[in-house]
Amino acid sequence: MDTKNVLIIEDDSNITELLTIHLSDLGCKVVSEKNGQNGLGRALDSAFDLVILDVMLPGLNGMEVCRKIRQTDRQMPILMLTARSEEIDKVMGLETGADDYLTKPFSVREFIARVRVIFRRSEEKARYSQPLAPQISIAGLEIDVDKRKVVLRGERIELSPREFELIVLLASNPGRSYSRKQLLSLVWGYDFEGYEHTVNTHINRLRGKIEADASNPSFVLTTWGVGYRFNEDL
Repeated sequence: MDTKNVLIIEDDSNITELLTIHLSDLGCKVVSEKNGQNGLGRALDSAFDLVILDVMLPGLNGMEVCRKIRQTDRQMPILMLTARSEEIDKVMGLETGADDYLTKPFSVREFIARVRVIFRRSEEKARYSQPLAPQISIAGLEIDVDKRKVVLRGERIELSPREFELIVLLASNPGRSYSRKQLLSLVWGYDFEGYEHTVNTHINRLRGKIEADASNPSFVLTTWGVGYRFNEDL
């Protein structure tokens, strides 16, 4: 594995030290910040292969840090840490744009496994995705990747972070069919079976926002027996 650059944004020095030791054993180069605002600045100033982000931080909480990172960088992997275990917190973190979520206390073995999955997923995403153009324009659908802005026939469409990730991935690769499992890995960061319904739900919501007739879509098509693709004939 190539050397990975990792940023830890965590105000507990003991946790930071522990994670740094094990990340270093994986061959990672690690830097850390204790303050949310400082951590955000570091994340925006440099390219990291992974950001490990605590939810409860001084200066700026982890949810806000994650949201602000995603406003300018949709690719940088984010693993959120929290002492809370409620499902709603996990959902909020993932919808904000985190790639994975780990609840304290966690085992070192689980942490390492999650990190390895994130690194593997990043490499997989690079294989499945073509380099993203900053602007995508197809049949009246305008996507500004950098500004995270979608306009359909002159009207701005408000998409959730995951809906935006879906449309960018699909529209960047028209005609390429993605299975639900691939989309789950590339967009949500899940490598677990049984979550494919999440993809279906978000595709339906996305179609409801960009299609003139969601039951007869023209942009996001179903590849029967496989998954979904963006219409290459527009």
